[in-house]
Amino acid sequence: MNKVDLSMKDAINLALTEEMERDGNVFIMGEDIGVYGGAFGVTAGLLDKFGEDGIVETPISEGSLMGIATGSALMGMRPVLEIMFMDFTTLIIDQVLNHAVKFRYMFGGRDDIRVPLVIRTPYGGGRAYGASHSQSLEGLFLHIPGLKILVPSTPADARGLLKSAIRDNNPVLFLESKLLYNKTGQVPKDDNLIPIGKAKVVIEGEDITLLSYGRTLDMCREAADYLENEGYKPEVIDLRSLNPLDKKAITKSVEKTGRVVVVEEGTLTGGVGAELCSVIMENAFFSLESPPERVAAMDLPVPYSPVLEAEVLPGVGDIVEASLRSLSY
Repeated sequence: MNKVDLSMKDAINLALTEEMERDGNVFIMGEDIGVYGGAFGVTAGLLDKFGEDGIVETPISEGSLMGIATGSALMGMRPVLEIMFMDFTTLIIDQVLNHAVKFRYMFGGRDDIRVPLVIRTPYGGGRAYGASHSQSLEGLFLHIPGLKILVPSTPADARGLLKSAIRDNNPVLFLESKLLYNKTGQVPKDDNLIPIGKAKVVIEGEDITLLSYGRTLDMCREAADYLENEGYKPEVIDLRSLNPLDKKAITKSVEKTGRVVVVEEGTLTGGVGAELCSVIMENAFFSLESPPERVAAMDLPVPYSPVLEAEVLPGVGDIVEASLRSLSY
């Protein structure tokens, strides 16, 4: 067997372990990541393996941590900064936008000016954590030039993408869905680096394209099952990378199917889906049989009530409804 069953949480832990063992410049910093093992247990056991030099527990000061990570990267280290909830990444935006992603540009792209750092953070709702701990804010960061954004939907992709992110010489935002941490799947035993910027066709089809990433990718799979029972052949694509986008894969699929539903967990207005629709309209307009459909969270804070939370966030039914609307156009 060249593969092993792992949860996404354990796959991320494995990737961190392997990269720290491979490269002594890699270290992890963040709040409660040592003795406690991280808010969701992702870094459990790493303090015992790598000690306080490898696992740096920090005060609650996200902006300061981002500054330290950027400075460490400029000095040749490869920091992996864990931000406990994506909601708290709003506190690091100044350091990201005005410093980390700009240094290479401001120094003319010199090879000796590199900022190899990774920002890991759990995102999304579904656990009734309330308005300030349940957001999907990737749309905010998509507007920052020079910041790579990765969102795995499987344990294998989580390990392979994180390893690629750590080895990259530029800032990378690595998003982990809270509800996928315990999802299990086959993970290759070899290095299995996954290239940044390459989407994956999860289900091949010909009638409509379902385009998504992260947690909503599984919703698209479920919606595809329903549509297949209705006699349609949907194609499901996992973006995996939001920046850079695999525009060729997106265009190729939409040119084939002529219909597309883009799905995200973030809010609708100004979100990732809006950018995807622009890419589709610019590159595959004359292949479209119906207008692109967007499925996203309502433009509201995420409620604490599980019932209301489920109403605000996108679901499988929303994807099916949008798909049937497109197919009947």
